Amino acid sequence: MGLKNFLEKDIGWKELPIYIVIIVLVVFAFQHMGVIVSGSMEPVLYKGDIVLLESNPSSIEVGDIIVYHALWLNSEPVIHRVIAKGKSSTGEDYYLTKGDNNPIQDPMKVYPNEVIQKSLK
Repeated sequence: MGLKNFLEKDIGWKELPIYIVIIVLVVFAFQHMGVIVSGSMEPVLYKGDIVLLESNPSSIEVGDIIVYHALWLNSEPVIHRVIAKGKSSTGEDYYLTKGDNNPIQDPMKVYPNEVIQKSLK
């Protein structure tokens, strides 16, 4: 059976654009979603929760939840809350982060170039 016969019999040419739109929407949506893989953000976010994320956030404030490359975890992505903002001695902005369920803050400062995404509120 050729591709033309398959399309005519099983999904038809008229339905093909609908399937293409669905595939594009799914791919787009997955780029803006994250799955929580630990309990560090409980009780706000639980393991297995899906979070909607904003890529290239224009601003990050104290209280925002961000995804960043954690250099202390070999650049693995981490999703934690910004608990403070500061400036280094060279004038570069940085953030201090902490999981809501963790007893202490993360061990390293997070610089804007390490931030991947920000949680939508």
